[in-house]
Amino acid sequence: MLALLSLAGQTHASAAPAPAAAAGAGYWHTSGRQILDSSNQPVRIAGINWFGFETSNEVVHGLWSRDYKSMIDQMKTLGYNTIRLPYSDDIFKPGAAANSITFYNMNTDLQGLSPLQIMDKIVNYAGSIGLRVILDRHRPDSSQQSALWYTSAVPESTWITNLKALATRYQGNTAVVGIDLHNEPHDPACWGCGDTTIDWRLAAQRAGNAILGVNPNLLIFVEGIQTFNGVSGWWGGNLMGAGQYPVQLSVANRVVYSAHDYATSVAQQTWFTDPAFPANMPAIWDKYWGYLFKQNIAPVWVGEFGTTLQSTVDQQWLKALVSYMLPTSGNGGDSFSWTFWSWNPDSGDTGGILKDDWQSVDTVKDGYLSTIKAPTFGGTGTTGGTSSGTSTGTSTGTSTGTSTGTSTGTSTGTSTGTSTGTSTGTSTGTSTGTSTGTSTGTTGTTGGTGGNKGCTAALHVDNQWDAGFTATVTVTNTGTAATTGWKVNWTWPGNQQETSGWSATITQTGAAVSAVNLSYNGAVAPAASTSFGFQGTSTGTVGTPTLTCTAS
Repeated sequence: MLALLSLAGQTHASAAPAPAAAAGAGYWHTSGRQILDSSNQPVRIAGINWFGFETSNEVVHGLWSRDYKSMIDQMKTLGYNTIRLPYSDDIFKPGAAANSITFYNMNTDLQGLSPLQIMDKIVNYAGSIGLRVILDRHRPDSSQQSALWYTSAVPESTWITNLKALATRYQGNTAVVGIDLHNEPHDPACWGCGDTTIDWRLAAQRAGNAILGVNPNLLIFVEGIQTFNGVSGWWGGNLMGAGQYPVQLSVANRVVYSAHDYATSVAQQTWFTDPAFPANMPAIWDKYWGYLFKQNIAPVWVGEFGTTLQSTVDQQWLKALVSYMLPTSGNGGDSFSWTFWSWNPDSGDTGGILKDDWQSVDTVKDGYLSTIKAPTFGGTGTTGGTSSGTSTGTSTGTSTGTSTGTSTGTSTGTSTGTSTGTSTGTSTGTSTGTSTGTSTGTTGTTGGTGGNKGCTAALHVDNQWDAGFTATVTVTNTGTAATTGWKVNWTWPGNQQETSGWSATITQTGAAVSAVNLSYNGAVAPAASTSFGFQGTSTGTVGTPTLTCTAS
């Protein structure tokens, strides 16, 4: 996906059931700066980019290492509520074929399917566990990003035909929130200049109306450009012209503007060397896109932002941007929406939330996002809400990043950074199993009388392969008062060994394992749940241990 800064030389579904979240039900629409659900409750998109359909693999990356359901379960456990799926128009071509998928003990239900049929599987599974999906037309073909929405090989007519095909394909499937029309338009793209060959605003209106003509319930996500009135910024990140020249569609209350913003691991910008940095950044963001939200013109979704977190500048940038986008605890759904770049570790200029093993979580990077996660779409943020089967990831640490454009990378890239934080979550149910046919038993016992305090714990094996596995443990408050902390113990029946974990401090001595809450997820309301996860090694099928839970 590597897009260079030109300033500086600068992927057929039956209707799936509506997501099970209390907030965010049904189709969504806009009102002023807010995105509202079918009950007119404000919702916040707080998600992750999972790329690959736009590359020559023609499918999301990582399926060579993991089952797709296992990864979607993990996204939910970490508190992401939406998946942005980039694609290219190549997946619509006759004979299009996905590659680099492992079918041994994983992804078995994807065998023999086309890229679009695999997209159906991802969309429907995400929807079945309460997540939403935004489809992102990332590129005209898998070779590279394009400045305009069309090329000589992929004309505007093909772009619109394929957008309409997706809108029709997912008609009635509320898991699909909407479509991001084209990724990162940049010079010579203009906004409001009136030249139909380069005016991105007019092209967005044509494409948006075509989509709404076949599926009037979808949101239309419109990215910025690079340069407006001589002022340049990130590819797709300049929405300075949208206030003066708004996108006007045939169906009201469907436009969400999308900005991209990056750190120095992607490219350098003048504002990073300003002596006032990072205090100068809110004014920069106000100018390019934030004003649309602050002036109640339209919702703003930061569709991509990311960094390797290697430099102090990038760490300061990410901290400032997260603060600018407003904490969920104080603002709920009345906030900037976002999808972080990326889930994938193989994004060459940013790395990902996952590390190179496609299992372990970069908890430092994930931790920066803790205050703006919204697993229940409109819930309060610090403990992540309590809706059934959802959880928020949190962790400590700092990160950096800037970019004028973004890139999808290749499956050989590496991710960088170390993790010192952890992810938190709340959940009243366990995550669903994968199609690997492995043991997924759960068990738990109540412990920790503590007056009116008590808890149970249940372990679910999410994925298992020849020598390893991942699992989620759900802790539920069975008492009548909120807990201030919890501890889960178990003894493995075999040679299982925990190797890495998130959302708890996990220690193992011999076969005995102990997991203790972290500072931010010890408080669990009565009948509410939280969860933690881990990866381990095992020879043979993972057994079903007996868990004890002690509440304080």
